[in-house]
Amino acid sequence: MKDIIIFIDSGDTLVDESTERRVNGREVFSAELFPGAAEILAGLHEAGYRIALVADGLEVSFRNVYKQHGLEDCFESWTISEIVGKEKPDRVMFESAMEKMGLTESDKERIVMVGNNLERDVTGANRLGICSVLAGYSPRYRMRPETEEEIPDYVLSDLRELPPLLELLNMQYGNRKKICGGKPNARKE
Repeated sequence: MKDIIIFIDSGDTLVDESTERRVNGREVFSAELFPGAAEILAGLHEAGYRIALVADGLEVSFRNVYKQHGLEDCFESWTISEIVGKEKPDRVMFESAMEKMGLTESDKERIVMVGNNLERDVTGANRLGICSVLAGYSPRYRMRPETEEEIPDYVLSDLRELPPLLELLNMQYGNRKKICGGKPNARKE
């Protein structure tokens, strides 16, 4: 088992939102993943990373897409806004994911949130004091931080950069080094 714990978003992080096919304009019944996403997610799971899906949307949509690609078992837990009743960046989303995985306050130092949205994923992670990784390859969202809270700890220009980054962070954590720089102004409650 790896020390680093992954919280990851879905749309435009793993799933290419432009390929989503919907029923009645709401429920996604199929979608394509970004190139290499299936292999990366499965590889991280097989390597011993604990992975939680932390996403805004309808639970059935995420179940449909990850079942379509045979990846539903890669996630130890699913924290979906429809079920939680809040959306990111609300801390309840992240705290719910922690609770589902049996994590405590002291585990925050080893959680990494990977997502494509500065306002939701990065800000939410930063407010909670967990490591933020921006999926900077997303073509549909703003990638320039406008506030201190939106400054990510790391930026990926390609999803394939995620496994080596996680291995580096895992090694740093194992050597008792901080995995994130800690932006003091971005960590305000």
